[in-house]
Amino acid sequence: MKRLEPVSSGRLCPSEPGGRPVFWQATGRRGGVSRAPFDGANLADYVGDDPLAVRANHEALCSDIGVGELAFMAAVHGGDVAVVEHGGRYSNVDALVTTSPGIGLLALAADCVPLALADRQGAVIGVVHCGWKGLGANVIHHTVESMRQRGATAITAVVGPSICPRCYPVPPERVAQVAREVCPEVAAAALHIPGSIHVAAGCIAQLAALDIQHIQVAGCTAESQGLFSYRRDQRTGRQGICARI
Repeated sequence: MKRLEPVSSGRLCPSEPGGRPVFWQATGRRGGVSRAPFDGANLADYVGDDPLAVRANHEALCSDIGVGELAFMAAVHGGDVAVVEHGGRYSNVDALVTTSPGIGLLALAADCVPLALADRQGAVIGVVHCGWKGLGANVIHHTVESMRQRGATAITAVVGPSICPRCYPVPPERVAQVAREVCPEVAAAALHIPGSIHVAAGCIAQLAALDIQHIQVAGCTAESQGLFSYRRDQRTGRQGICARI
């Protein structure tokens, strides 16, 4: 098995005795077995890559994170959340939540922002895919709401690599749409560079509004050859952020 080369990884320790630690890992494109243009650690089964290569990369990630199965999404840039108890591919959602130990939750992206969220008791975790449409769809808010309904109290988020605003010029109508759909604090963070959207800054502003602390993994997907970027390469793979209780 050819291992993946993580961009970053860590452990969120429980804040009180009896809690369970949460492990997370942000992946890039290095390692794995996929061939060009998906080389090498592609984790998406919907981009045209060899299914056997994707499966091998999933198995490598399972080994890295210490789980037997992965739950992952085929994101649609919306606000829906799936609560899961087993692995597999979940369609038409942009976030996954679980209270089940032993399942790795995986959010995929290739310019959008992948996030992992964990209750500091290690009781509930979630992962999110958020692009500019996800900001307006409040996918982070919906995920946090789902986690809190399942007992989450203090939550910490890990914000994975995404495209920076310098590399993400957009038409004026897209900027105007985001400005209409998000609150003023999020708009100020995401739209501070004219003609661009800083999606990660918008996500962080939404987390702050929800009283959630965050850890940010550095890196611009378009500038780093160690990361997949749809804006840069078009036909390419997907990295992600994975979490497990």
